[in-house]
Amino acid sequence: MTTGERIKFYRTKAGKTQAAVAGLVGRSEDWLSKVERNVHGIDSLSMLIAIARELGLSNVSDLVGPSVDLSLVGGAEHPSVPNIRRALNTPPSLLGVGLPGEALTGAQLGERVVEAWGVYETETERYGPVGEMLPGLLAEAYATLRQATGEDELEGTRALVSLLHLHQVFLRRVGERKLSLRAADRAMQIADETGDPALIAAAAWNVCGILTSSGEVADSLELARSTIAHCRPGDDASPEHLSAYGALHLAAVIAAVRDSKAPTAWDLLREADRIAGRLGRDANHFHTSFGPTNVQMHGVHLAAEEGDVAEALHLADSVSIPEGVLPLERTTRYLVEVMHANRVNGDQYATLHMLRQIMEASPEEIKYFPLVREAVQSLMKRPRPHMHAELHQIAEHVGVLA
Repeated sequence: MTTGERIKFYRTKAGKTQAAVAGLVGRSEDWLSKVERNVHGIDSLSMLIAIARELGLSNVSDLVGPSVDLSLVGGAEHPSVPNIRRALNTPPSLLGVGLPGEALTGAQLGERVVEAWGVYETETERYGPVGEMLPGLLAEAYATLRQATGEDELEGTRALVSLLHLHQVFLRRVGERKLSLRAADRAMQIADETGDPALIAAAAWNVCGILTSSGEVADSLELARSTIAHCRPGDDASPEHLSAYGALHLAAVIAAVRDSKAPTAWDLLREADRIAGRLGRDANHFHTSFGPTNVQMHGVHLAAEEGDVAEALHLADSVSIPEGVLPLERTTRYLVEVMHANRVNGDQYATLHMLRQIMEASPEEIKYFPLVREAVQSLMKRPRPHMHAELHQIAEHVGVLA
């Protein structure tokens, strides 16, 4: 069975209605209905965990298949998480005390944070190296800020906010939702103290990402819209400000459609398109990936979330991903969305073609997407003879085959 079919089976077995289960995990009844009918899937581990708990299950594998063990009792965590957790739990005044060497300048700290982002956004094998970097970088950041003044302090503060954003993204991808939210909250508090509207918008966008991925879509939408009103750019706004402001609109788009407010989502998308036109090109300021291409990608996502896969695929035909601009994770997530739309549309060839593209683009990242596992499992039920060898290879790689 697909994940949607498994959810329906265990929900019915538990005697719970769609409205009850959806409400308990912060989604609408219409959303859960589409999940159970395979109109769209769940690509968030935290949401799968929330549903499993509400259905009285002890292991997420009951929803995604027995080939993967995701126990809700104890459970393995990424090997870098204990050190990151220790760093985030340490009072900032104690971080960096006793480090060898002198504190960095704000510019030097910024360069190191940019290097870490570069590994995360471009390398196909990145979780291990970045996970090892984060605790030490956080200690260096606070050691730097304790001695910085004036412009050097502002530069160091912006680097720290960016570093905490990297913590949020990394921790969310490895399934550490609470730690991810802690990093995002700390970044927003620090950004707010600077009074810089661009930095505040970027930090709020960061928080919206973890709220939406955790199913708290109403809170995410409210935060995005209130920050949009607070951080509106003027005629002379910098590209960084426009990017953060536009990215907030895209965060609101996703939150709105998942909160069953599709007309609001389309209005926000049109405004994001206007801001992208004002920016004039694709960019990655504040690591938001904001620009005309990302707006188009969100149009594909929005149509798919509404269940109109034909329109999603039609919009996807117009998307051309620029070389070397968007982060690998953003590109991979988009390819997964197109793959899923083809799968829902019943096109096995196109689904396998997209799986091949995802595998080539990011062999490590492909393992982190429940939608990929579900697509592979579905294709393997009745594989066409000439597809079998390649499909089997992908299945082994993502862990669908023991």
